Amino acid sequence: MDPSQRAHFNADFTGEKYAQFVRCVNTTERWPADFRLGETPIFLTEAFTKEVAGAATEILNLTRTSEFRRHAATAIPSGLEVPHETAHPTFVAIDFGICADEAGNLTPRLIELQGFPSLFGFQFLILECMRRFYPAIPRNWTSTFHDLHDDEYLALLRQAILGECTPENVVLLEIEPEKQSTRVDFASTERLLGVRPVNVMDLTKDGREIFYQRDGKQVRIERIYNRVIFDELQRRPDLQLPFSFQEELDVQWAGHPNWYFRISKHSLPFLRTAHTSPTYPVSSFPGAEELADYVLKPLYSFSGLGVDLAPTLEKLKILQKPDEWILQKKVRYADFIPTPEGARSKAEIRMMFVWPDDGEPVLVNNLVRLSQGEMMGVKFNKDKTWVGSSIALHPRS
Repeated sequence: MDPSQRAHFNADFTGEKYAQFVRCVNTTERWPADFRLGETPIFLTEAFTKEVAGAATEILNLTRTSEFRRHAATAIPSGLEVPHETAHPTFVAIDFGICADEAGNLTPRLIELQGFPSLFGFQFLILECMRRFYPAIPRNWTSTFHDLHDDEYLALLRQAILGECTPENVVLLEIEPEKQSTRVDFASTERLLGVRPVNVMDLTKDGREIFYQRDGKQVRIERIYNRVIFDELQRRPDLQLPFSFQEELDVQWAGHPNWYFRISKHSLPFLRTAHTSPTYPVSSFPGAEELADYVLKPLYSFSGLGVDLAPTLEKLKILQKPDEWILQKKVRYADFIPTPEGARSKAEIRMMFVWPDDGEPVLVNNLVRLSQGEMMGVKFNKDKTWVGSSIALHPRS
């Protein structure tokens, strides 16, 4: 990472500037961030920016092959396939751990990926607030790629989410959005694009059409910016939905639900590049491999739920559905971020693609998780500082 910019930022950092930054994030929208915000961005060198962007693009391109299509054909659990699947995902997020190679150089290593939206609105907000309250960040440093300016970034997001529809006929669909930890992103999306977050249980259905209440009137939904995760639906038998995702509906999808499964942890055994780690379905794990070098992950979960960092043969034998688990070789995150307290933080970077209906995928932004614990999510780093949600910056070319 860029050592001079890191030194400049740390020297200029104060607790009050951080507090102002947090207040900005938590008061700009109608909902605050319900997770810890990291004290710092990370500062990428030109070489690392090029490497991680290239690694993400190479992996995305693998998912566009006929071989991947055959692999992904078995990804969707029985009974969960949604009709009218789009030709490609609208959003792809690819997560890399920032690791050190044998020479000590930082390099990205694939952790997971998803054909599902990420925090596109929130990352715009977090950068706005950092620019306001961290004067040590040069104005020509940005989080976006391809030299996208703010208006161009928002235009791509608008094209992907709205398509040809007006904002009032598009909804951000979620289960009780006001209770989700990512609700700040929903609020940011509404402010930026005019697309409202709507509770899936509050919809009504008439034939093949679905509706929601907007400003006291019933409005037809033409397009859904889907944020509903089926894992959560299945864990909530108390939910009474007004329709089934599996039935025929006259609606477009900004993020068709099938891609949540097709591009997911299910994809990891297929992917082989210089930036991936060996991954196997549990049933195909080679006996010669050292199990202690692997992490056990459920195929169908999110936010780190069910991940086991210390798998054993005994644990594998009692899995009720071994075909729904994978073993991925562990990566060693680098402790590369010096902090004023003396400890060093590590990071994971999410590369965020937008893929409009009639266009090509574009790498638009990134998300960073800072950690000092074994796992990267903010829920695993309680009572620590210089950890949490953040963003990576690099000089605009």
